[in-house]
Amino acid sequence: MPPVSHLAWALEYPIRPVRLICGYPAGGIVDVFARLIGGWLSERLGKPFIVEDRIGAASNLATEAVVRAPPDGYMLLTVSTTSAINATLYDNLGFRLTTDIAPIASLYRNGPTVVVVNPLFPAKTLPEFIAYAKDHPGAVNMGSSGIGSPPHVFAELFKSMAGIELLHVPYRGQPQVLADLLSGQLQVTFDPLANSIGHIRAGRLRALAVTTSVRVAALPEVPTVAEFVAGYEASSWQGIGAPKNTPPEIIERLNHEINAGLAAVNMKMRFAELGGYAPYASSPGEFGKFIADEIEKWSMVIRGANIKPE
Repeated sequence: MPPVSHLAWALEYPIRPVRLICGYPAGGIVDVFARLIGGWLSERLGKPFIVEDRIGAASNLATEAVVRAPPDGYMLLTVSTTSAINATLYDNLGFRLTTDIAPIASLYRNGPTVVVVNPLFPAKTLPEFIAYAKDHPGAVNMGSSGIGSPPHVFAELFKSMAGIELLHVPYRGQPQVLADLLSGQLQVTFDPLANSIGHIRAGRLRALAVTTSVRVAALPEVPTVAEFVAGYEASSWQGIGAPKNTPPEIIERLNHEINAGLAAVNMKMRFAELGGYAPYASSPGEFGKFIADEIEKWSMVIRGANIKPE
């Protein structure tokens, strides 16, 4: 009997459940979006797309699991901003993101992060914050979810471009950061908007600026960092990848179905409800180039700030 062609295989795909590996805790923003797109794919393709959270080593354990998986489309990877940061942050990874993971599709690109302070902090605007930090070098405590985490790296880019010094205080996660920011033990953090928007609207935190290139519809009165620090932009993003050598027909089919989901009205509404996220459809090639560009961007920040993993 002649072997089944890749095309016939792709037309039948999937014939069993698919695992979508996520390197982040359940309930976090990356996990939430993974479950959203997993639910969509389950409905469209008739087999369960099961999100499996494999936490550890700043998402590197999840990536390594997918790198070593058979390239048959039944184990996929949630790729994110952290994936691009890790490519430079860690010297001895057992994989190379740009060659060992085949890009499938992006989910969003301009995920908003917001610069937030405790309401008792004297600065009420970003220019006032920069002026205060310059007058008190190293005295402002800036919390993040860990060394090399997106909030940390976003803040390092801001520090270098604004010409200020902040005292970095790493935590094990953003929930702990927010708890200390709310209590006044921290002065500032760069937080995913989905985490802090409730506190901002309730007046428990003060938003100074968003890190995206344009203002966010959820907080239209909050300026961008770039309005005061020219050229600054730092956005979170997320997408889906597969082991290298996954049949291109399967990648194309998944790309088509994911992009269809991103175009659906109910999916756009759900993205917006989670804190101003906008779906971003792309081809596999476009997503791959974007990942490479992000690795290059954050490599310069990591090396410039001499960031070393814990």
